[in-house]
Amino acid sequence: MTDNSRVLIFDTTLRDGEQSPGATMTHDEKLEIAQLLDDMGVDVIEAGFPIASEGDFEAVSDIAKNARNSVICGLSRANYKDIDRCWEAVRHAKRPRIHTFIGTSPLHRGITNLDQDEMIARIHETVTHARNLCEDVQWSAMDAIRTERDYLCRVVETAIKAGATTINIPDTVGYTLPQESADIIAMLLEKVPGADQVIFATHCHNDLGMATANALAAVSAGARQIECTINGLGERAGNTALEEVVMAIKVRKDLMPFTTRIDTTKIMGISRRVSQVSGFPVQFNKAIVGKNAFLHESGIHQDGVLKNVETFEIMKPADIGITETNIAMGKHSGRAALRSKLQDLGFELADNQLNDVFVRFKALADRKKEIYDDDLIALMSDSAANTDTDYLQVKWLRVVCGSDGQEAELKMLVDNVEKSAKCEGDGPVDAVFNCVKAIYPTTARLKLYQVHAVTEGTDAQATVSVRMEEDGRIVTGSAADTDTILASVKAYVGALNRLRVRSQKTAPDADVKSISYKL
Repeated sequence: MTDNSRVLIFDTTLRDGEQSPGATMTHDEKLEIAQLLDDMGVDVIEAGFPIASEGDFEAVSDIAKNARNSVICGLSRANYKDIDRCWEAVRHAKRPRIHTFIGTSPLHRGITNLDQDEMIARIHETVTHARNLCEDVQWSAMDAIRTERDYLCRVVETAIKAGATTINIPDTVGYTLPQESADIIAMLLEKVPGADQVIFATHCHNDLGMATANALAAVSAGARQIECTINGLGERAGNTALEEVVMAIKVRKDLMPFTTRIDTTKIMGISRRVSQVSGFPVQFNKAIVGKNAFLHESGIHQDGVLKNVETFEIMKPADIGITETNIAMGKHSGRAALRSKLQDLGFELADNQLNDVFVRFKALADRKKEIYDDDLIALMSDSAANTDTDYLQVKWLRVVCGSDGQEAELKMLVDNVEKSAKCEGDGPVDAVFNCVKAIYPTTARLKLYQVHAVTEGTDAQATVSVRMEEDGRIVTGSAADTDTILASVKAYVGALNRLRVRSQKTAPDADVKSISYKL
């Protein structure tokens, strides 16, 4: 039986979120994010797709071994090989789960070349096999929203009879609207035998900007698990954002009389960390966690907030982990003050990490009169770029600009061997990038180059983001510096380091990255 007062939070940042082109995370980054999710109170962590690669398998396995509270889930297609591999990865968790799926809409049945009866048989066989391995089995009807309603009832009934404990109804292509999302859940609960004995889940994509609304509508109709990601990261336009559904439930108890285990004060910290490791910046006007979410520029709004903050704010910044502080950061600040300030911003650092960031902070403070919160966040984003352990490292840069041409001279370490180049270009950034290509020849193509000033003023830090592609692999790199050109080359080199790591990974099945696993 389901607990009608409780909504389970199923986070798939490490699986669906990482499928965003360029959002690949390292093994250590995945373990770190999983620990943050576990500490935050996430009920289920979908740690990855174990059959996709050896790296994915190892990450899911290590997350399973280290998790303290959360259910650890792995994804598998509807075949024995996938399911067995998934079980091997999650079996060491205190609370393991196998998540298996198949596309049930006419479009997806055509891809698998199965008729309705053949698909029913496949579902029964694979769910039964998964349940024989693991007591906690989730089954998903991929593209459920575009599946014939009578047939959707049949496949859900089959999965329940075969032993599934959670039934997921994903809006794989972000096609549904709130009323339809609610109607489908209500229909399944009413018509499918045994529906009251399992948990129904909703997994919504954001192609029409409706993911959060559709997820909450499904909950209002009886779904008790929301599948979501931090910052709404995910395929195409992304997924339901964890922070949005959790805070909607918290703020609107009158309409959403449910509870979750989530510690909302940890939301901002994990949002910033996921943005940092994925290379996907959070848009300024993003709900809950965007830079402007608690800012007021209108005079009327400012006056109202000063008199009573509730006039224009429906939640408190402290609710999501934003705390006010009277610590002014500058070149005379010490390590203790920096650690305290970074903790207020959601960053927990080990001593060796703090030492590295402190050196960067002091260098920045010598160049800037005022250090703002956004400067520190950018500094943390940059702290992962150009480290001493990287294969490629920027060591020295000189650029000459003028109306008569641009020229750059660059020194780098390539596998700890110093190399240099001097190149011209169509602008200073192009000249520097030409130097990198001369030192480290590559077929990678620059797909995106983006610069924004972190704060105001001529001494503002610039955050540079690049996206690169090579042999179908897409990665991002980002770096920050008061010198835009230096930030540019560090971001570019950071992306090349990521491409090199990704090129060393191998997948056991050539078709793993096909449409058949994009829930």
